[in-house]
Amino acid sequence: MLKVGLTGGIGAGKSEVSRLLVEHGAVLIDADRIAREVVAPGTPGLAAVVEAFGEEVLAADGSLDRPKLGSIVFADADRLAVLNSIVHPLVGARSRELEEAAAQDAVVIHDVPLLTENGLAPLYDVVVVVDASPGTQLDRLVRLRGMTEEDARARMAAQATRDSRLEIADIVIDNDVPLEELQRRVKDVWDELVRRAHGAHQGRRSPSPQE
Repeated sequence: MLKVGLTGGIGAGKSEVSRLLVEHGAVLIDADRIAREVVAPGTPGLAAVVEAFGEEVLAADGSLDRPKLGSIVFADADRLAVLNSIVHPLVGARSRELEEAAAQDAVVIHDVPLLTENGLAPLYDVVVVVDASPGTQLDRLVRLRGMTEEDARARMAAQATRDSRLEIADIVIDNDVPLEELQRRVKDVWDELVRRAHGAHQGRRSPSPQE
């Protein structure tokens, strides 16, 4: 089994890359999706969040009111730490369950938006960074996601720097390209990951941009 950490800045195209890797046969473990699942209605995770933050973080239907919770924790580092102490262990446990269920020769892609920020690179055999220029990121966020330019710039600034992501990369996928070219680059990366999963290559290598 090859454990791959996949990350990239907002608007870089990480979700598209993960989708393409799944099409090739990768097992995807999506940290954001799991983070939502572990605090779904009826879960111990949601009960723990309500105990810590009060019932005002619940929506009318009993689900977690994410914007309300976000307005509380992102303005207070201590409260954010409390939330992380509840959610992160649950996400980690569920991720391990899914990983253990994969085949021994599988390429398991952990889609982790905050991999760089949380210093998680050592957890993976290979770190793949999806990279795009800040101009490309900004254009995608405004044109495709409907953000204002101010909001898009703020979201970008809140993340790890581009250089810090590239520093931890074993493989870089340059996504300042049309979809057809991205598909070709992802196929090349997939072939490399399969070779590693099958033991053709051992250990980590130095960063290698995919041209």
